[in-house]
Amino acid sequence: MFIQSLAAQAGPPASDVRAGRKSLHYVRAHQSLAREGELQHHVHLISEGWACRYKLLPDGRRQITALFLPGDYCELGWTCDAAASQHVVALTNVRTVRLPCRDLRQKAVNDPEVHDFLLHDVRVSADMQTEWIVNLGRKSALEKLSHLFCELYYRLKAAKLTCGDQCAMPLTQLDLADITGLTPVHVNRTLQEMRTLGLIELRSRWLRIPDINRLRQVALFDGRYLHAETQPADRVPRTLPAERKLLAS
Repeated sequence: MFIQSLAAQAGPPASDVRAGRKSLHYVRAHQSLAREGELQHHVHLISEGWACRYKLLPDGRRQITALFLPGDYCELGWTCDAAASQHVVALTNVRTVRLPCRDLRQKAVNDPEVHDFLLHDVRVSADMQTEWIVNLGRKSALEKLSHLFCELYYRLKAAKLTCGDQCAMPLTQLDLADITGLTPVHVNRTLQEMRTLGLIELRSRWLRIPDINRLRQVALFDGRYLHAETQPADRVPRTLPAERKLLAS
């Protein structure tokens, strides 16, 4: 889910997206990228915009189980099981590069680096899911939202999409409620508390974190599960050569 590359950060150049193997795909906000149970023939590399994976209960309640940000793959698991286990929807307008699942499976068979890259993605996804479960089940409302904002900031920073202490934050209070298991009213009260404490500023779909270390302390945040937060900015991830092969035509 969260393996960043230089190509993903900048978005694929037009010359890289040839007819046949890879194709650009545009989805408007609130439209589906996948529906639960449907067969998926392509993996999406998110180039622009935000999407989420979610489970819908019979009474209409929604639990968001993952966020897909620019540079993320949605979802490499479809190369193993083509049936989507959950719904995936665009939270904003989204641009993706679609990669055929059959081609990715073949690359993994023929190239050990690509095989290891896919396994690494599985590990990162599992670690992130575990962290979300702990956040959902054992933390207070203040800790939950603080943790989520820390994660979003560091994920976007790894993709070079932050501006100092600020980053995009297009999630609505209903989205935040569906991620954290809180009610929208509880989310609203907690956000007001965070503003009063000086932990965050939210303005025009942008998030500002005046003191990231203070927010980390409140959130009980340990970013090692992201497998990217502690890398120096000028260090190229070791998975980059394998990812280039994954994206190669």
